[in-house]
Amino acid sequence: MRRGVWIALGAIVCAVAAGAAFAAFAWRALHAELPIPPEGAWLDVTSGTPLRRVTTELGERGLLEHPVLLDLYARLRGDATRIRAGEYQLTRGLTPLSLVEKLVSGQVFQHQLTIVEGWRFAELLNAIRADEAIRAGKLDGAEIMVELGEPGVHPEGQFFPDTYFFPRGTTDLELLKTAHQALVEHLAKAWEARSPQIQVRTPYEALILASIIEKETALATERKLISGVFQQRLRRNMRLQTDPTVIYGLGDAFDGNLRRQDLDRDTPYNTYTRAGLPPTPIALPGNASLEAAVQPENSDALYFVASGRGDGSHYFSATLEEHERAVHDYLRRLHSPEP
Repeated sequence: MRRGVWIALGAIVCAVAAGAAFAAFAWRALHAELPIPPEGAWLDVTSGTPLRRVTTELGERGLLEHPVLLDLYARLRGDATRIRAGEYQLTRGLTPLSLVEKLVSGQVFQHQLTIVEGWRFAELLNAIRADEAIRAGKLDGAEIMVELGEPGVHPEGQFFPDTYFFPRGTTDLELLKTAHQALVEHLAKAWEARSPQIQVRTPYEALILASIIEKETALATERKLISGVFQQRLRRNMRLQTDPTVIYGLGDAFDGNLRRQDLDRDTPYNTYTRAGLPPTPIALPGNASLEAAVQPENSDALYFVASGRGDGSHYFSATLEEHERAVHDYLRRLHSPEP
C-alpha cells in the first residue's frame, strides 16, 4: 500500500514538474521576439481567415517558431475567432502575444496620401486613383458629387488639402468623402469667423475667392493682403483681373505661356472680360487661404504684381501709375536678372 502511494505521489510530482516545465517553455516562447528581418515583413489577412491558417503561414515563412502553441493560446483566450482582416506590417520587437493583440485589435497598416494645396480636382482624382492601395472607381466629377450628397455642385475646390491615412482597400469615394467633409468643416469655421466688411456674400463665394488666393501666392504673409486687394476691387465693381482664373478657363488649351490674346479671350472664368468672381473655385484652397478670404488685411492697394526678386513675393500698389512702375521694374528684373 505504501509503495502504491509513493508511486502515485511520484507520478503527481512528475506531472507537476512537466506542467511547470511546459508552462515555462510556453511563457518564453510566447514572449520571445519573432525573427522578423530588419526591413520588416507583411501579412495579408483576408476576411474569414482562421488564426490557424495565419500561424501556419507565418511558420512556413520562418517568422513564427511555434505556430501550434500560439494557436492553442489564442483558442484558450477566445481570440482565435476574433482576428480582423487587413494588411499588417510586422516589425522587429513583435512577439507572438503582441502579434495576436495586433490582429485582434485590427492594427492594420495605414497608407497615406497628401492632397496638395492648389491642386485642381483632376490632379486630385489622378493622384488618388494612381495609389495602388486605393480601390479606384470610374465615377466622374458630377457622379462623385451625387454620391457625396451634393448633386449639381461643381467638384472643383470641394476637397480639403491635407495628409490622409487609410487602410489598403479603401475606395476612392471613401477618401473623397473624408476630404470633402473636412472642407465643409473648415469652410464653416472660417465663415463663422468672417469679417463684417467682406465683399463675398456666401460661404461658396468665400471658397471661390480662397481658391484664387491659393493660386496667386505661396507666401503666408501675402494671402490676406491679396484678399484685401480683391475685396477692394469687388467693393468698387472693378474686375479682378487675375491670371489664374484665365488659365483655368483655358483648360487644356493653356500651354504654359499666358498671352495677351488669352486675356482677351472670353470664358466664364476670364476675370479680365467679366466682372465679379468666376462661377466656381479654380483649385483646392488650404486653410490659410480660406481664412484670408474672409479675414482680409485692409489696405488701399488695388493692384499687385510679382516683385521679380525670386522669392515669390509681390509689390502692392494703390494707384495705376504706381502699379505700372512696379510692372516696369518687374519686367526689367525679368529680362536682366541680377548675378
